[in-house]
Amino acid sequence: MERRSFLKTAGLGAMSAGALAAVTTAPARAAAAPTPARTAEEIAKLPHVKAHLVAPPFVHEHEQVATGGPKVVQFRMEIEEKKVVVDNEGTTLQAMTFNGSLPGPTMVVHEGDYVELTLVNPASNAMMHNVDFHSATGALGGAKLTNVNPGEEAVLRFKADRPGTFVYHCAPEGMVPWHVTTGMHGTIMVLPREGLKDADGNPLHYDKVYTIGELDFYIPKDENGKFKDYASAAESFPETMEVMKSLTPSHVVFNGKVGALTGEGAMKAKVGETVLFIHSQANRDTRPHLIGGHGDWVWETGKFNNPPEKDLETWFIRGGSAGAALYTFKQPGVYAYVNHNLIEAFYLGAAGHVVVEGDWNNDLMTQVKAPGPITSKPW
Repeated sequence: MERRSFLKTAGLGAMSAGALAAVTTAPARAAAAPTPARTAEEIAKLPHVKAHLVAPPFVHEHEQVATGGPKVVQFRMEIEEKKVVVDNEGTTLQAMTFNGSLPGPTMVVHEGDYVELTLVNPASNAMMHNVDFHSATGALGGAKLTNVNPGEEAVLRFKADRPGTFVYHCAPEGMVPWHVTTGMHGTIMVLPREGLKDADGNPLHYDKVYTIGELDFYIPKDENGKFKDYASAAESFPETMEVMKSLTPSHVVFNGKVGALTGEGAMKAKVGETVLFIHSQANRDTRPHLIGGHGDWVWETGKFNNPPEKDLETWFIRGGSAGAALYTFKQPGVYAYVNHNLIEAFYLGAAGHVVVEGDWNNDLMTQVKAPGPITSKPW
């Protein structure tokens, strides 16, 4: 889909956006009581569950309300360095990825669980990599304990001791910005054990969950203004660094490519379904907006111990963080989900679609008169 025409396919469901509601002043959710530190032997006796990661925008199967006590949730991610196409003009990027996707897969656990990650760097790769979890405590978020050269793997375990949505990313010393802006970041969601709640403490449930990973790319151009193609990441590095230092991205996209979340890749829902949208940006600020819809409940900073705001039109995701928004769809149609920096949405690629099936509600909106000759009189 062309960058400038992604909205042309938007139907009745993308016709209006509502007003900003007042910010709630409800008290924050009480944090769970701290549990005594467990020994390695005690952790070994906890239930161990293997999670099967999937590529965004999808999220692996998980419970919204935890059953039983804390678990050790085991994940395995392979690092893949590869060339990818990032737009419909065939522009290429020498990408670095977790599990081959941009962004990396979303992990879900509950507060009090232990995250155990096996990070694999196959011998086919050229560079050392690691992972920094913003949800973890110590050792640069785990980066100091996961430096894996090609042909190596490491296993990291940390306690998920605070609920929310958090970014994770590669953080090799001296090369963090390059690895992040070529694709190496994702999201981990730590749910409260009792599940999500509104500002008054009432339970909230979602029927579907999607991850939108926003990425800013810095692809050099040649003397003729054409994007350059490189044989390897190492070859691309010097010129890419110069573009990065300009702070001017060549592309700002959702899920790795212009139009990745449109057409066959569009997110799907039905009227009456509640969808949780997880939006992450590891480097730059962004402003998600659902054209024709709202954020019924929004954790703008992504932290579930804080009460969600209600009825937002646009929400602000700080660079280096992930936020979450719940919305129950009331009308069918094609909704445009955009970064409301509209230059980045229309011209750089930060836009996607949600295709919603169901019956139209004329009480919420109706076309009183189709476009035609002017017959009304001033009043």
